[in-house]
Amino acid sequence: MDDRETALALFEKYDRVALPVTDSEGNMLGMVTVDDMLDVAQSEATEDIQKIGGSEALDAPYMQVGLFDMIRKRGGWLSALFLGEMLTATAMTFFEGEIARAVVLALFVPLIISSGGNSGSQAASLIIRALALRELKLRDWFSVFRREFISGLALGFILGVIGFFRIVLWQHLHLTNYGAHYLLLASTVWASLIGVVMFGTLAGSMLPFILRRLGFDPAASSAPFVATLVDVTGLCIYFSVALLILRGTLL
Repeated sequence: MDDRETALALFEKYDRVALPVTDSEGNMLGMVTVDDMLDVAQSEATEDIQKIGGSEALDAPYMQVGLFDMIRKRGGWLSALFLGEMLTATAMTFFEGEIARAVVLALFVPLIISSGGNSGSQAASLIIRALALRELKLRDWFSVFRREFISGLALGFILGVIGFFRIVLWQHLHLTNYGAHYLLLASTVWASLIGVVMFGTLAGSMLPFILRRLGFDPAASSAPFVATLVDVTGLCIYFSVALLILRGTLL
């Protein structure tokens, strides 16, 4: 009566080529072999990949899934993500005054939120796979948190430096005029990227642990879901940093 994932874990742990199948009284009913488990491993990996991509598992080869079922399995997640992205519009509305006074800030919104979403997706994919391979357990969450916190800071700093010099270079080459306070704008982008990328990395790495703790499949914390969460938070971080750095200049 064990789940097939349990059998797969036993094959991986003990390097067996076959395992007996017994009833509750220990009577042997048959056996499963390693070639059976290869099919199971492929099926489980396919299911996780499809969930990470932001849809329900298809449970059949792509061309054998009916069009209606395909739309139903993908539409639910897309609708949920769309509703989540509405919070992004709400956040933009909240900072509407700042955007109106410094339109140049809006130019870097895609840069900021996409960087946070990408870092979150990276972290989520790595942690989900590590949990699936049993490289990580729930008790390892703090070690992962500490590791991803440092990684997020470093990655955000790298991207921030790139963004800073991009603004300065474009200004000096006269490709774009960011105004007299372009250095403050560049500093805003730099600081925002550090905060947004760090948050994205932490959100992407911790969400699988939270879902596993609640009894859900960690693969359900798909990269698009993490990206949606980081989009909203990233906007708040970006405009909050802008208010601190640019107050009295552009704002």
